[in-house]
Amino acid sequence: MKVRYVPILFALIFFWVHNGSAQLAGQECFPRKENKLVYDEANILNAADEIQLEQMLDEFSDSTSNQITVVIVPDLCGMDKAQFAIELGEAWGVGQAAQDNGIVMLMKPKTSDSKGEIFIAIGRGLEGAIPDITAKEIVENECIPAFKKNDYSEGIAAGCRVLMELAQGEYDSNEYASKNKHKPSGRDIGIILLFLVLMAILLGSKLSQARRYAKTNQLGFWAAWALLNAASRSHRGYYSNFSSGRGSFGGGGGFGGFGGGSFGGGGAGGSW
Repeated sequence: MKVRYVPILFALIFFWVHNGSAQLAGQECFPRKENKLVYDEANILNAADEIQLEQMLDEFSDSTSNQITVVIVPDLCGMDKAQFAIELGEAWGVGQAAQDNGIVMLMKPKTSDSKGEIFIAIGRGLEGAIPDITAKEIVENECIPAFKKNDYSEGIAAGCRVLMELAQGEYDSNEYASKNKHKPSGRDIGIILLFLVLMAILLGSKLSQARRYAKTNQLGFWAAWALLNAASRSHRGYYSNFSSGRGSFGGGGGFGGFGGGSFGGGGAGGSW
């Protein structure tokens, strides 16, 4: 072997050993797999919420064969959240082997010294119904807003409800996206009202100016209005910019176990 290839070989061996060790260390942080769908290793859910969530996911599994497992951990053990969720789903076989219809919702709560993390891993068979961009929208629209209020049970349940509805075909990803387009907030409405008030003041000032000009020059009101507008356009004033369109404003019976599903890397996550 030529000497110049030795450093490359050592680098490859180091990468393989280091990556394998990190992966093994991460998998050692996986909860012990049991015949259940909710794993709260961080103890953030109260008993009633955990039971209710388990029942909801169990009934969904029984009626559709799709499986959603919620895994809450206090630490990702150095793994990326996507890697953790996908490898856990693959190792546990979430979903059915024939359909690959499993989903893993992984969540690590926010602490005083680390940000909160969530990742939704989608089994191969559900990637068409729940593409990556839709998984991202679910994280951002349903989960994180509740998590920011420390309402973890509601954020998880809301995300799971949408995942179930999409997996069952109650609506598709495009319909979900259209339902969650930006709606005017209180701040948006306030800006619009302020804009309308300013425009009313500007129009009132323009009308008053036209009346004075008409009286001073013994002209009719509309003639004075037209002359003032012509002069304003020649000077490219603010009002003409707005009136010509150049303004700046724009407007069950117990879970029976996982079935051997597989994951191909689909899904999305977020932090808060």
